[in-house]
This record gives sequence, C-alpha cells and structure tokens, in this order.
Amino acid sequence: MLEIQNLTKVFPDGTVALKDVSFRVADGEFLAIIGLSGSGKSTLLRCINRLIEPTAGAVIWNGQNITAANPSELREIRRQIGMVFQHFNLVKRSSVTTNVLTGRLGYVNPFWSLLGRFSAEDRQRARAALARVGIEDKADNRADQLSGGQQQRVGIARALMQEPKLLLADEPVASLDPVLSHSILRYLELLNQQDHITVLCSLHFLDLVHRYATRVVGLKAGELVFDGLPSELTPAKFKEVYGEEAEMVSVTPQNAS
Repeated sequence: MLEIQNLTKVFPDGTVALKDVSFRVADGEFLAIIGLSGSGKSTLLRCINRLIEPTAGAVIWNGQNITAANPSELREIRRQIGMVFQHFNLVKRSSVTTNVLTGRLGYVNPFWSLLGRFSAEDRQRARAALARVGIEDKADNRADQLSGGQQQRVGIARALMQEPKLLLADEPVASLDPVLSHSILRYLELLNQQDHITVLCSLHFLDLVHRYATRVVGLKAGELVFDGLPSELTPAKFKEVYGEEAEMVSVTPQNAS
C-alpha cells in the first residue's frame, strides 16, 4: 500500500506545485495520473521517491515513512521503487547493457560500480531484462544508436534490474508516436499483471488512460480534483481536470492490438 498524506511542495521561488494532496494506491494497481502540463504530475512522482523533497505531508510505503527516512533507509527503500523517465535518462555514449546495469546501483558497492565491475549474475540479469522488452540483440549497441522507443525500453529494463515492487513512470510516452506509445505501455501493463508491480504512470492522452489504467487521479494546479475509475471520468469530470482545454483532448477509448 502506498499512501500520500497531505503532500505539499512549494519551490523556493514561491511556486506551489502540490497542495495538500492525499490518496492511497493499493498493491497491484495501474494508476494513471492526469492533468495539464504544470499541474504537478512530475513533482508528485518525484516526491514519492524523494528525487524532490516535499515541503509538507508524508509518503508512506508499506508502513514506512519515506519522507522521514534517513539516507541509509532511503537507499533501501529506493531498491523497491523503479522509475521510467520521459526523456529516458540514459548515458548516451555507454552501451545498452551498461545503462541497464545501473539499475543495480542500489545493490552493489558504489566503488565497484564506478569501475563497471558487475557480477556475472547481474550481467545475466541485464540480458534477461532486455529480452523481456524485446531488445536483447541491442545489448552491445551504444544507447544513442537506438530509436526513441528502443531507448525507452532500455529505461524499463534498467528499472527491472531493481526488482521493484513499485514503478513510477513520468510521462513515459510523451516523446513517442501513438504506435510506440501503445508498445511501451503494453510492457508496463505486462509488468503490472505478470510481476504484480504497482504502476503509477502520468499520461496526457485519455485513450491511453482508458486502455491501460485501473484507476485515475487528476491534478489541477497542484490540487487533487479527481480520483476514480477510468469509466467515471465523465466529460464534466474531465473538464474539472483540464478546464477550457477539455474539448481539445480526445476521451474516446481505443483498443491497442
């Protein structure tokens, strides 16, 4: 169980990115987070694993207060929380395998990892992770030789190396075309269903929300304005999230083949 309790984030310039946000996520859910750009989606995800420090409130993961964890405790907690980024966050000049192996940094001696010394078991695990996302044949390629969709699959394989119980995906398909978007989200869906990994995924397009999410929360100007099933996201509720731009975004569910 993930619990977000009265989470608030105010940046040094006075920008209120999150304001008193509270909700719970049960184990095994695929939760979509929706809202306009600047609504607080990315800040929320980054506060969960403390890439951004909350100003107030708490994040509780399986009874453990992440926001109160000391550095040693946080390192342990982050082993369980994978993250997939919009712009992939790969070391472009390094090989695909090296990028994937960085997902083991929470488990190995930092000094040895700097020298690229990973165990044979970890290297085998990296190959298996790449096979799961269909790019084992790209293991020795440089990351910058891959297409955007392939780079995002490397990002998913890297997250898998943590053996996570929770996966945070920050607009993972925003840089991809519709066909590739479905491809990437199907991989996340498989991890959710087959590995029972809880997924929190920020999305912009409502057809993707209807196709993949089991539940939706909507943010507007840093406040929680919707929490429910995709089927409950009526045009009126949708407009509460997106305001006057609501008519510009399709809400028609589509099935991906």
